[in-house]
Amino acid sequence: MLDIVRAKQKSMFIKLAFAVIILSFVIGYAMLTSPKGNGDRPNDLAASVNGSKISMEEYRSAYSNIYNLYQNIYRDQFTPALEKQLNLKRQAFQQLVDQRLLAQEGEKLGMEVSKKELVDAIAKIPAFQENGVFSKQRYVDVLSYQRLTPDVFEEMQRNDLLVKKVGDYLRGEVSVSDEEIEAEFRKQNEKVNLAFVRFAPALFEDKVKIKEEALKEFFQQNQEQFRIPEKIAIRYILFDPASYVDQVKLEQQDIEKYYRRHLDQFEIPEQVRASHVLIRVARDADNKVRKKKRELAEKILAEAKAGKDFAKLAAKYSDDKASVAKGGDLGYFTRGTMVKSFENAAFALKPGELSDIVTSPFGFHIIKGSGYIEAGVKPLEDVLDEVKQGLRKELARQLAYEKAMDAYNINRKAGDLDAAAKSAGLEISESGLFTRDEPVGTLGNQPELNSAAFTLQQGALARPLNLKQGVILMTLKERQESRLPELAEVRKAVEKAFRKDKSVELAQAAADKMLAGLKTAADLNTAAKSAKLKVEETGDFARSYGDFVPRIGQSADLAKQAFTLTEEKPVADQTFEINGKFIVAVLKKHSTADMAQLDDAKREELRTSLTKKKQDEVYRAKLDELKKKAQIEISPALASLMNEG
Repeated sequence: MLDIVRAKQKSMFIKLAFAVIILSFVIGYAMLTSPKGNGDRPNDLAASVNGSKISMEEYRSAYSNIYNLYQNIYRDQFTPALEKQLNLKRQAFQQLVDQRLLAQEGEKLGMEVSKKELVDAIAKIPAFQENGVFSKQRYVDVLSYQRLTPDVFEEMQRNDLLVKKVGDYLRGEVSVSDEEIEAEFRKQNEKVNLAFVRFAPALFEDKVKIKEEALKEFFQQNQEQFRIPEKIAIRYILFDPASYVDQVKLEQQDIEKYYRRHLDQFEIPEQVRASHVLIRVARDADNKVRKKKRELAEKILAEAKAGKDFAKLAAKYSDDKASVAKGGDLGYFTRGTMVKSFENAAFALKPGELSDIVTSPFGFHIIKGSGYIEAGVKPLEDVLDEVKQGLRKELARQLAYEKAMDAYNINRKAGDLDAAAKSAGLEISESGLFTRDEPVGTLGNQPELNSAAFTLQQGALARPLNLKQGVILMTLKERQESRLPELAEVRKAVEKAFRKDKSVELAQAAADKMLAGLKTAADLNTAAKSAKLKVEETGDFARSYGDFVPRIGQSADLAKQAFTLTEEKPVADQTFEINGKFIVAVLKKHSTADMAQLDDAKREELRTSLTKKKQDEVYRAKLDELKKKAQIEISPALASLMNEG
């Protein structure tokens, strides 16, 4: 089964929280109909687009949503450094600007969203459905849980639909010629193999000599690199929801509401069970090989139809090593698990039925249906314990927050955490010093905690903060301001950086020297042998690899230049710094596209993708034109916030 499972991770957001389901339009319009945060107050203004104000509250909402989106995608790998690399703060702003411009263009064009369009769009949102059908009761429950009224939500949805309409209009109609299709096929299917040598700076570190004057000069020029960051320590009390579970009382109406709000957790997806025989065909196989493989598949299908044991046929012929030991049995699987052609065929079968030969990127399949489970929702009585457990946890967290808020309200004027802890019967914990990017003691890495903690003032009690572990009240214990160190304090780090910096210079110089001596591809072997370095090969790769070059890494420049090299000019005209190493590359082999593989199905696939590409280019160009003509003003507060990374 592993051979035919898609190598993509399904989006986990479709069936999670309602807030994530509506993310696409919340980003642009979550605050437009809110009575507060309209940007009228100077301190509340984030930006304006042709006079249309964007409030700081609206910006924070957009940023929060895009932050949560990426956090859910990357999970444990989502770090402050990655957030900065993705530039989420500017992304959120750009999306707000785009939404404003598109909405304004829609008004100019006289575009509207009809009542029917609005109703149909809302009815299709899975969060509001029960057994695949829109439920008015669930609609009201979910909105209520998110503290939204139907009027506010429907205006948000109307704005989103208008923006989509304008986007579709701007994309317009485009045409794609046969010549463009053939050129794209050639471009996608030509392949190159590069021979290359790596120059790793680590190989040159022992050649770096450290002289005191040079080290001091390096330190003075790069002193900011060794800045000791601001650090703080906090004192806090934790209101653990687990401590309040026994105080929670469950009412039947609350149980039913929780069940309706979380129906997606209790859904039984449509599933099918199937076995298959896979006759694997390499993607670059020629027509002769494909014909021979298909004839074998037809022979196996004929034997299966004649009544031969399917499990034995799979054991004898199948190339799917993961399922062959089980007689080809793949077990039950849902839609979206397998490649589309395989999925369509499997879900069309009744138990015991055989498919015709199915073609997929892996080869030819003969599929036999062996089971089917219809989609549905588990009734409340079957999941009552699970519902009660979830509701208890939810209510216990609410109760923990209420207790924390009570303690906060009583003690906030005095900023007295000790009194708050005593009244709540809780122990005070201390974090130890940490920076903006470091984990906070046993509370761990939670960006919202670091962000809130660094706004603390001495003697102030922070508002209750919801964290993974529960709800905390905190005060500032100690603050150490950021400062530039003396060389003696960071000497080891400076020496290490100095050595690394100079070894990079030596590695690049050595790579440039080798490149200067190359005339032909064969010269690389001689030069590498003289330098006691290994010649490696990328293996064949196509433009579809994007900026990735096999066995080397990401490099837009090398990936682009690789397809310009020829037998007459096989040497890349520069060295490439990739993953901290310097690459000297030459052309080993160039393979042209096999135009016989461009069948009608592939033509239509390319026509569709090229049409979309052209439409997106037209859309982006028109949107860029709208931006050039627009008066976009950014408040100093937002500019400062985005410049922080």
